[in-house]
Amino acid sequence: MSRFKSKLLCGALSATLVALGAAAFAPATSARVDPAFYQAPPESTAGTPGSIVRIEPMRGAPLGASAYRVLYRSTDPSNQSILVSGVVVIPAGASPEDGRPIVAWAHPTTGVVSDCAPSQARFVFQTMMGLRDMVRRGYIVVATDYPGLGTPGPHPYLVGNSEARAILDSVRAVRNLPQASAGDRYAVWGHSQGGQAALFAGELAKTYAPELQLVGVAVASPATDLQTLLRDDADTDGGRNITAMTLWSWSQVFHLPLDNVIKPGAMPAVDALSNECIESPIDMLERNRSQRPLREQFLRVDDITRVEPWRSLLLENIPGTLPPDIPVFVAQGDADRLVLPAVTQAYVQRLCKAGSKVQYISMPGVKHGWAGADSALPAVAWIADRFDGKQAPDSCGSLTP
Repeated sequence: MSRFKSKLLCGALSATLVALGAAAFAPATSARVDPAFYQAPPESTAGTPGSIVRIEPMRGAPLGASAYRVLYRSTDPSNQSILVSGVVVIPAGASPEDGRPIVAWAHPTTGVVSDCAPSQARFVFQTMMGLRDMVRRGYIVVATDYPGLGTPGPHPYLVGNSEARAILDSVRAVRNLPQASAGDRYAVWGHSQGGQAALFAGELAKTYAPELQLVGVAVASPATDLQTLLRDDADTDGGRNITAMTLWSWSQVFHLPLDNVIKPGAMPAVDALSNECIESPIDMLERNRSQRPLREQFLRVDDITRVEPWRSLLLENIPGTLPPDIPVFVAQGDADRLVLPAVTQAYVQRLCKAGSKVQYISMPGVKHGWAGADSALPAVAWIADRFDGKQAPDSCGSLTP
């Protein structure tokens, strides 16, 4: 399978699936990664969350920045030590006296098996939305793969607490790199699945990583209401893809049977989709072929969101509100048919009622796959103002309940 990413979208499926990333094709930035980088003896997991097990330089970072692929320690939701991989991009030039600010990029869906790690992709730098702008401003950018991508899988897909810990420990990992000269202030920025991950990181930040100073959380088309995502999109190609990957991942992670919710004839397609990555136009064409049988037969149940234990798992992985002193930026495309604008607006209303300062922007004509790229410049500008200590803007008073 091709190992590069592109923002070029293919057909109706690519218009509704989560974002692919790169703005355009570009020369390859690195050779295929040696899988041994992601493998380590079990005893290697023992250590402080955020401590680094392995590091190697990468080529191709923009604006003369240095980049590294890292393998670092984290914890899973049951507080067991695990290893997680990711990428760190460090701007060129001298760092400020109080250290460089950090932006943790939370990527959208790339797949649910270890081969789908963004840090393995040839175009990884192009898939970090706003990377050039962040590097130009002097920010360190760290992009976790999330658990089970790169490292042995499966990936706990859309499991918010798992994603959040990987994000917060990636910031700790940056601070453990002497060459980074990192400070303790950071922001989190994510799209789609990464939006859900970023919101969970905002919820968890003060208790899980109290030594760090979170200045704000920025998200584009975040996966907030998972029940609506799986229920209302059940009759679309994009929705069937998301549902198939979610059920397959959770069946592996939580040791749940699938035969009571998925028809036997649909299982080959579900297995195929769950072992394919979302990285390139070629990959999208492969997934389009793989998911076709699901149009004819898929679920045994009329509404998966009403069936236990799936219902409880969906509810557990819906982001809650954030502490009111953490400002939030939310961008949403009004042509999004995967993460529906009404769903995002309802979540923003929840944040507002909880006392958060929220800047909400609606992007006319923007579909789901483009939301991260199209909102990157205003998102990074908003993050820059948070690092500069400016008062956070608040759209809550102008939003219609």
